[in-house]
Amino acid sequence: MEDKGFFIKIVNNEKGKGIFSKRGYKEGDIILEEKPVVSCQFSWNSDYGYLACDHCMRPLETAEENAQRLTGNPNIALPNSECCETNKNLMTECPSCGTKYCSRECQDEAFQRYHSTLCLQSRVKDESHPLTQLNETWKQIHYPPETATIMLLARIVAMVNQANDKQDICSMFSQFCHRTVNDMHPIEHNFSRGKFVEHIDILREMMKKALNIEYTAHWFTPDGFKSLLALVGMNSQGIGTSPFSRWVKNVSALDMHKDQRIFIDKLIDRIYDEMEEVVGSFLDNEGSGLYILQSAVNHSCMPNASVEFPYSNNTLVLRAIRDIQPEEEICTSYLEECELERSRYSRQKALSSLYLFVCHCDKCQSQANDPDMTSDEEEVEDECS
Repeated sequence: MEDKGFFIKIVNNEKGKGIFSKRGYKEGDIILEEKPVVSCQFSWNSDYGYLACDHCMRPLETAEENAQRLTGNPNIALPNSECCETNKNLMTECPSCGTKYCSRECQDEAFQRYHSTLCLQSRVKDESHPLTQLNETWKQIHYPPETATIMLLARIVAMVNQANDKQDICSMFSQFCHRTVNDMHPIEHNFSRGKFVEHIDILREMMKKALNIEYTAHWFTPDGFKSLLALVGMNSQGIGTSPFSRWVKNVSALDMHKDQRIFIDKLIDRIYDEMEEVVGSFLDNEGSGLYILQSAVNHSCMPNASVEFPYSNNTLVLRAIRDIQPEEEICTSYLEECELERSRYSRQKALSSLYLFVCHCDKCQSQANDPDMTSDEEEVEDECS
């Protein structure tokens, strides 16, 4: 049995579990690799033509095709085709609905775990199908940039329906934090308030119509459905894959003549500039997944680790971004890098509404006496002074 370099223990009542270093890590070391319990591409991302395996999110287009589509330029030609990792010879699809996969292994695993339940049984989109209506309703509620998809919840229910041991898989999902309120502070999850709350009952009834909920009835009471939404909202990890970025990484590692290197670098810069003009920051196949180990990693505004997807599929890698000492807690940032530069008040506001906790990391404690104002207010105040 592999001797893991980390251990999990209870931190406190508010944070729950945390992951701690057992032996210490150097900057750049891989702490863990993990496949998700379940994952799913975002709904709008899929509809906009971002082609990914329906199970593992591996790209289904070549780097050249990807660059042509994202720039709107069909004349782009990429050299060093051996640096593209897409293998179209392995791709397959569901014979009933045409859902595409990167390999027969992914197709078989998806069918055995959830696709048998969710297969639409038609290659022509049926607007009247309850699952289609559920997805379309979600899309009208949640426009890009996307952070979740109702179809991830549908896969969770389908996994329970198809599992041999339904109690065991329900218990596995119950390991994830699914609070809608914080017992220690007057906070509630974004899904439980604001404009979104108006649509919760609609989504709940549509899922009841679309799926067999015999084994998951506890998730379809009003409070139970909020907990299911919170489970995904608080635990799902964003996933991004890109055939072009993998080609860039591979071609950049090649040993080549200086003139050829200059040509390649200029080509890459030009293509990224063209992509920026056409699609902005929407470069990747995007989705989200649930990871048991990763979900136990707590947040810090001064993280010592980061999440990566180096294999261009849904396999997650947790990597040290600085040296980590034995017994030190391993933390990532739940916020984007730019958000970490905002004021303590802004960070606390985002973390409490999305993840139901008040951050007490070293950075937040060092800024405890800072004024309670958002970063936007600070900018206005600076401009006026």
